[in-house]
Amino acid sequence: MLKPNILYIHSHDTGRYLQPYGHAIPTPNLQRLAEQGLLFRRAYCAAPTCSPSRAALLTGQSPHSAGMLGLANRGFRLRDFNQHIIHTLKGAGYTSALAGIQHLTNAKYHRGAEAVGYDQILTEDRLQPHIAAADFIRSRPAQPFWLTVGFFETHRRFPTEHDVNPDYVQPPALFPDTPNTRQDMANYIAMAQILDDKIGHVLRALDETGQRENTLVIYTTDHGLAFPDMKCNLTDHGIGVALIMHGAGLFSGGRAIDAMVSHIDIFPTLCDLLSIEPPAWLQGRSMLPLLTGERESIRDEIFAEVSYHAAYEPKRAVRSERYKYIRRFDGRSSPVLSNIDDGHTKSDWLDAGYRESQIAPERLYDTWLDPVERHNLIDSAEHADALADMRARLDRWMRETDDPLLHGPVPAPPQAELNDPDGGSPDDAYMKN
Repeated sequence: MLKPNILYIHSHDTGRYLQPYGHAIPTPNLQRLAEQGLLFRRAYCAAPTCSPSRAALLTGQSPHSAGMLGLANRGFRLRDFNQHIIHTLKGAGYTSALAGIQHLTNAKYHRGAEAVGYDQILTEDRLQPHIAAADFIRSRPAQPFWLTVGFFETHRRFPTEHDVNPDYVQPPALFPDTPNTRQDMANYIAMAQILDDKIGHVLRALDETGQRENTLVIYTTDHGLAFPDMKCNLTDHGIGVALIMHGAGLFSGGRAIDAMVSHIDIFPTLCDLLSIEPPAWLQGRSMLPLLTGERESIRDEIFAEVSYHAAYEPKRAVRSERYKYIRRFDGRSSPVLSNIDDGHTKSDWLDAGYRESQIAPERLYDTWLDPVERHNLIDSAEHADALADMRARLDRWMRETDDPLLHGPVPAPPQAELNDPDGGSPDDAYMKN
């Protein structure tokens, strides 16, 4: 079997707000990739926060199982770099390279990208990884390769000078249609276009060198947009992600996949595709049965978590085909503003009294009748059976994965730089840990 190259492209804070998911956000290169390959309509991250999400995808397990409980740039790191997928692929004859952001370790606190174990670190520049990635592809490596291309876009701070007119922009459904939210979304759209241009540069290198047919392209993002109630939140606005895959055979044809899948399913899928014995720590499931038509679904539930982002905010969630159940573990009833990136939309919410809003310790949503997840059914007698079922699912998963929250508050590493949960911004001064 000719082993395909694997090109793993990931962006920051993009959710599903891209052209292939029906939004008026021109991203023609990703649109073309979807039309040629597979578009997963209901893909979810395992954590709506940057480093834990990537750790889950790249190790095929929950963030707490991987030991990645917070942000690499705040002092957290992956527990065992040997669990990173590049080491499993190396045993199958692959070479590995990094261009751009990896977000699993940080030289300020531990070691930089070299700790991960890449064969080549092409660049860690966060603004132009596409140049180094394209040059690597053009070098035509002798071995099949895993190439990580990590983009800073669409992380805030968004560009403020661009050609996107906010008068013709629709904010996400969560937000009021105000000049501020339109401007915020216009700024996001401008950055999404920059992201798409850079992705196109990398994909053209595959085409120019004739390697497209023997390369599996995986595009995804870490979590939802850097807006209130999205990034760092366990509703679908936070955990719903874009996932587009393209390659020869099963990964072609312009198909949309409606089955629920999790980021942790990518690692076992690649093991299945390449006939590699899956490592014992994997918690995901191969997606190949979806692609062959053998099965219409591979899971009836997905799980997601937050422990730390800028501040401590422990919470866990389970999503079934219909229901979402979220449980908080910090005893708070007010928002953790330190975990919301600053911007026009956040300012509007604060002006409207968001700081004083109440957040329930448990939430149950019917995602069919309430897709924006606003009507909490936790006290609904009609939904008592659904609530009991979802509580039991979450409890079971926490036990099976030995979630550290079962033993009380989760400590941060001594060097971690954290914000006060009662603070107003992630840019506030750090607390002493």
